[in-house]
Amino acid sequence: MDLDDALETFIVECRELLEDMETALLAVEGAEEKGEMINAVFRAAHTIKGSSGLFSLDHIVAFTHVVESVLDRVRAGKLDLSDNLVVALLAACDHMGALVEGVAAGQQAGTPELQQQGDPLVTMLRTFLEERKPESAKAEPTKTHTLPSADTERVQRISADSANADHWHISVRFGPDVLRNGMDPLSFIRYLGTMGQITGIVTLPDALPDAERMDPELCYLGFEIAFLGNVDKAAIEKVFEFVRDDSQLLILPPHSLVSEYISLIKQQGDLNRLGDMLVQCGTLTTQELDTALNAQVDHPTTPIGTILVEQGSVQPEVVEAALTKQKQVKEIGAVESRSIRVDADKLDGLINLVGELIIAGASVNMIAHRSKVIELQESTSKLATLVEEVRDSALQLRMVKIGATFSRFQRVVHDVSRDLGKDITLVIDGEDTELDKTVVEKIGDPLMHLVRNSMDHGIESAELRQQRGKPVQGTLKLNAFHDSGAIVITVQDDGGGLKRDKILAKAIERGLVEAGHHLSDADIYALVFEPGFSTAEKVTNLSGRGVGLDVVKRNIVALRGTVGITSEEGVGTTVTVRLPLTLAIIDGFLVGVDKSVYAIPLDMIEECIAFSAEPGHDYTNLRGQVLPFIRIRELFSVPGKPAKGENIVVLKHAGQKAGLVVDTLLGEFQTVIKPLGQMFAQSRCISGSTILGSGDVALILDVPQLVRQAMAKGGQGQPEHAALA
Repeated sequence: MDLDDALETFIVECRELLEDMETALLAVEGAEEKGEMINAVFRAAHTIKGSSGLFSLDHIVAFTHVVESVLDRVRAGKLDLSDNLVVALLAACDHMGALVEGVAAGQQAGTPELQQQGDPLVTMLRTFLEERKPESAKAEPTKTHTLPSADTERVQRISADSANADHWHISVRFGPDVLRNGMDPLSFIRYLGTMGQITGIVTLPDALPDAERMDPELCYLGFEIAFLGNVDKAAIEKVFEFVRDDSQLLILPPHSLVSEYISLIKQQGDLNRLGDMLVQCGTLTTQELDTALNAQVDHPTTPIGTILVEQGSVQPEVVEAALTKQKQVKEIGAVESRSIRVDADKLDGLINLVGELIIAGASVNMIAHRSKVIELQESTSKLATLVEEVRDSALQLRMVKIGATFSRFQRVVHDVSRDLGKDITLVIDGEDTELDKTVVEKIGDPLMHLVRNSMDHGIESAELRQQRGKPVQGTLKLNAFHDSGAIVITVQDDGGGLKRDKILAKAIERGLVEAGHHLSDADIYALVFEPGFSTAEKVTNLSGRGVGLDVVKRNIVALRGTVGITSEEGVGTTVTVRLPLTLAIIDGFLVGVDKSVYAIPLDMIEECIAFSAEPGHDYTNLRGQVLPFIRIRELFSVPGKPAKGENIVVLKHAGQKAGLVVDTLLGEFQTVIKPLGQMFAQSRCISGSTILGSGDVALILDVPQLVRQAMAKGGQGQPEHAALA
């Protein structure tokens, strides 16, 4: 094996294990059954320690050994998993991550800086090892007995006892270099004892040389073990996984499991290889199968089943059952993999090609209609349908769940709440909601700031909450759901809410708002997104300098999204972020004003109606409701007079409606979104452009901005509008 490849695999696995450790530690406090989570954390630390020893990463082995020792006491019930201990273990987890990243950077032996960071953590962890020592410190954790010698009669007796008592029989001969690799043979035996009961054990020192030839760094011991536990063979083998290659291990299952193995083989589906069947039913481990396959290389004519029986890995009757099952599925091919990994750049390239295909298809469709050839029009219509299906399939490939982004906030809330001295819990909903991978990657930082801001400014201290009759523990909720072709993400807290009058006074003081000017609550709350705006009375490590929320808004707007705030003083605040599902291709609706063509996202259109309004009015009556509207001709200064048969496109966004007055309705169009150049980045009411079948460029209208502008313009005449309601 290439050591560089093996080390890279080690680093990747360590990162995954550390992530699992952190997730389990954050969830264990609120879990009803903590035992399995604690075991998961211990196994992760144990795996990292063992793997590090194989690469001679002694600094990782030494630090992880202390973590493992603490977790071992927790598993044994000798140490309570208190909040302080969880914080210490999370810090240790972070340091282990730093050590692994150091190895990834080529620092095989660590650095003095990392050593200095780790020393206080080791000291803190050792204080937990010194606490609450059991009164019966000399008592063994399991009912085991170790004999000083290993004659044949004792080994045979323990084998017989295991068979009669229906126990597992484990025979292990440790390799000579296990001590040098940072392994303690007795730790494996103790770990095995946590999974069940070791009812008998014989120590085999027959490989021990004379004292003159003995090397204190080498191991010469073996063990014959009788084990009683409700585990499978793979779990027992995993106990010895770090010494498996250097040691001899034989695991014989209880006789009562043989019939169960045979039953499982009969129930198996499409597996047609003998070894796969035996591994699947649990009578054989992957390591034992690999050993047998390697032996078969030297004896190619010997069936694999015969080799397994000779090795003592599998009982003959189990092999016979597997051979019978193999005959039944001999005609079935290997199961094809249902998923493959695809490079993200290749997906992006595919989306770009689909976009060009849509533009080319629109051009062909236009030519077909001009030619007035019925057969050609029918063919292009079928082609357009297929292109639309290809588009939807290609976009679906880039859809990912937002749950991975949400889950990272569990650690943020855990750490920040303690830094602030507050008791805050995070509730996550809608983690299975899907959106474009590009959007997910770019929304993480804005959400991070909103979460921190809610914890710092939104949720009150425990004392203040108690005075207000609220639960001492504050609640922060993250939610995601689909709405009208967009994804909506909400960050909600049950804190003190925004102080409307204080925000307005600050805005007037800074000249953002004229004194006496009427503003709605939504407009006032939106002022907190202005650059440098802050009402914080003191500056903290998290916020209060007036830097951040304006960046949040700018990043969300860059994703063609919107952000808004609703709040009730004393009750809480909700920040709502609306984002498009994808940034690449959308269904659009084309409208015309004079010779100019504009595209509107189809999912933001409620309906289209004929224009009707009193002269000079900027609103109309829509079935008894006031509908403010904007004329595109006036908005973009299009020359010429309005057409006689104008139309109103009714737009909807965030529960509000507004009209858009246009000359003509041109119909639906698959819109490939092209970003505007830097010169047009500040253009209002325009979110991008698209290329029509004729090759002309059409501007894509920014519906949220248009709705807000129409509502603001229509609000000036609201007393007159009331007569229409």
